[in-house]
Amino acid sequence: MKPNRPSRRSFLKSVACGALALSTPRFGHSGPDEAERPNIIFVMVDDMGYGDAGCFGQTKIKTPHIDRMAADGTRFTQCYTGSPVCAPCRCILMTGLHSGHCRRRGNRTTAHRDGREARKGLLPLAADDFTVAAMLKEAGYITGGFGKWGLGNPGTTGTPDKHGFDLFYGYLDQVHAHDYYTDHLFRNIDREELPGNKSGKKEQYTHDVIAAETFRFIRENKDNPFFCYVPWTIPHGKYVVPDQGCYKDEPWGGRQKNYAAMITRMDADLGRLFALLEELGIDEKTIVFFTSDNGPNPPFIETFDSNGPFRGVKRQLYEGGIRMPMIVRWPGQVPAGETSDFVWTFTDFFPTAAALGGIEPPGDLDGMNVLPALRGEKQNAHDHLYWEFHDPFHQAVRKGEWKGIRFGTEEPIELYNLAVDRGETTDVAKDHPEIVAAMKSIMNEEHVDSVYWPLVEHPKRKAKKK
Repeated sequence: MKPNRPSRRSFLKSVACGALALSTPRFGHSGPDEAERPNIIFVMVDDMGYGDAGCFGQTKIKTPHIDRMAADGTRFTQCYTGSPVCAPCRCILMTGLHSGHCRRRGNRTTAHRDGREARKGLLPLAADDFTVAAMLKEAGYITGGFGKWGLGNPGTTGTPDKHGFDLFYGYLDQVHAHDYYTDHLFRNIDREELPGNKSGKKEQYTHDVIAAETFRFIRENKDNPFFCYVPWTIPHGKYVVPDQGCYKDEPWGGRQKNYAAMITRMDADLGRLFALLEELGIDEKTIVFFTSDNGPNPPFIETFDSNGPFRGVKRQLYEGGIRMPMIVRWPGQVPAGETSDFVWTFTDFFPTAAALGGIEPPGDLDGMNVLPALRGEKQNAHDHLYWEFHDPFHQAVRKGEWKGIRFGTEEPIELYNLAVDRGETTDVAKDHPEIVAAMKSIMNEEHVDSVYWPLVEHPKRKAKKK
């Protein structure tokens, strides 16, 4: 594992001197003046595919506010999540460490035996895991999170109050988040009852409740720099919604109608978020990211083409499982109406947030500051990106236009040239042994053994080709 917490708190020596020298160049780019430190909002919905928004090619599901965000900001076509499932994705986003280094590398582990935390196999963040929220809080940001946490239940070391959040409202347990009519949510670590869902009633749709809390946090902190993490649970299953809206008469299955209605409902709330920023006069002071945590589920591929032009779905390291819709909007700072093919990943959010706040980031992150690219400036991309996933265990590397995938540790590496084969239809490994060798070397170097995530060989499970 890379060096741990002492180096990750090294930036505090700058804070101790009082106000940070925010105009000092960092990462080769000048940060904003202290009075202009932007608010940071990161909206990450759940299980929405690359192709589920109109601005990314969707024709059946209506997403007018996501599309408007793309018109007002920049649409990134080569942004990657950290993992093809929810919990490790959240761990990677929060800690800036990729899935070969971070603590949480799958939704569940069978190797964890530390008392209470083993009861569901849900590995929490450790006390010394340092998050982007903790960094921003210690630099003076008010921090809030709204939606699904998934990195530590009550009584563990992983609850959001222990990792930099002044307020978290929503679900702590990732399985609890499947229930959109639960009788309780959590405010920090305190259970908060939802009386409208007691005794079999279904009067409080939790997405609506969580969205309202999101907006309340923004309104109450409009005069302070704030970080608002918005991991809304829509459109993850269970696929239930108060009404199917404009889709009720479509010739689709009920699950497909509900899925579409969930996305459009979330889209309307994204519109309310931007209206609120404008009402409060903080629109130009706020950078907003919009993305999804991982690829879509198989039931929505045929009806909606939810993985777009890509092969693979959730739980797979093919492009459809890890390439995400990403839009970034910041009036006057991020170009409006542009499309960028710059290659980046969720590990980059941590150092980018540091740059936005004028903060010296920890020194052991796997990501890099991509603020220049967000602003439409020239920037060198990563030498390579790395992923691993443990159900079944497989690894992937992107290096330039090349993509390598290996199932287990003994199977041959598959190789695809994404420049001409973004659907990963033709394995060209036999034609490029030197590139395959480079991919193997990266896979071996980037994986660090973890007692919680032993390398268990599984039968090879391939994704259906597009």
